[in-house]
Amino acid sequence: MSAEDISRSALEIIETYTRLGLKITTAESCTGGMVSAALTAISGSSAVLERGFVTYSNDAKAEMLGVPPALIAEHGAVSEAVARAMAEGALRNSHANVSISITGVAGPGGGSVLKPVGLVHFACAKKGSQTQHIERRFGDLGREMVRIRSVLTALDLLRQVVGERDQ
Repeated sequence: MSAEDISRSALEIIETYTRLGLKITTAESCTGGMVSAALTAISGSSAVLERGFVTYSNDAKAEMLGVPPALIAEHGAVSEAVARAMAEGALRNSHANVSISITGVAGPGGGSVLKPVGLVHFACAKKGSQTQHIERRFGDLGREMVRIRSVLTALDLLRQVVGERDQ
């Protein structure tokens, strides 16, 4: 898993979404904009990336994406419920067709027994479809590796949601 893997995956997304005439928005927490950065590193990305939200704080999730503070209080920021709300809020607050959200514990601190370092929730919302969710438990691989794996997982989910999976 390297920068080359991310670049190759991002290029596939840009080519696929351009061909399909679809736009993407991102809602990122633990990756801090890395998915948007990976996409915009590719020439032609302006045809695909509509906007990106970096919502690291709970206030940002609520204010920018409309995630209910009560939902965050009940489930925690790192949860399936919040990942889904982030993806749906990003779609609602953009002109995109597809959104991807990421919220997790990259480490080295911040983990707990129930939500250990390396736990990351992803959601992908597409207009006219049900929001998809994936949970990954990468383990305590170090902050950078958790973030890299999260970006690759997000890009893979963006492929899956339009029916094209890297095999």
